[in-house]
Amino acid sequence: MDGGGGDSGSVATPVQQKAHEAWRIYQHYLDKTTPHATYRWIGTLVVALAYCLRVYYIQGFYIIAYGLGIYLLNLLIGFLSPLVDPEAAGGSDGPSLPTRGSDEFKPFIRRLPEFKFWYSMTKAFCIAFVMTFFSVFDVPVFWPILLCYWIVLFVLTMRRQISHMIKYKYIPFSFGKQKYGGRSGSGPRAD
Repeated sequence: MDGGGGDSGSVATPVQQKAHEAWRIYQHYLDKTTPHATYRWIGTLVVALAYCLRVYYIQGFYIIAYGLGIYLLNLLIGFLSPLVDPEAAGGSDGPSLPTRGSDEFKPFIRRLPEFKFWYSMTKAFCIAFVMTFFSVFDVPVFWPILLCYWIVLFVLTMRRQISHMIKYKYIPFSFGKQKYGGRSGSGPRAD
């Protein structure tokens, strides 16, 4: 009979316990960075700059840079897209973006939240940076073709995304508190 607390199936090795403890510490500090968006993005910019300098200095690993660029473009599309796509939602009863001035205001909810966008982007740059230390990933390619292809892909994708934004009248960015036009008279109202 089991005299313990019924927890006999979850015996972890010391290595698993240390790994779990390290993960908890990492998660704790990651959670503490959540409200500090400006500093998080500055850190990501530093990591991206270190990666770019490494690729420039080595003059190689262009295929990794291309893959990183495609991944970042995918993240950007998720960041700019609404959670519920008005095209796909069509006649559903779920939340939708207002299409007329008389419609009720519904806030823009991203498919990929800012924190996950930042975290995925930072991880991608860190992984790409580490990959530049292994020669197996240095596949010889003619980088101008990859760059041109990525630029064409970026322009076509952004054009489609911007036309989607215009069609469904949403802006994925907010700059402070929105001000509404009220009465033009500034004094108290006399009834």
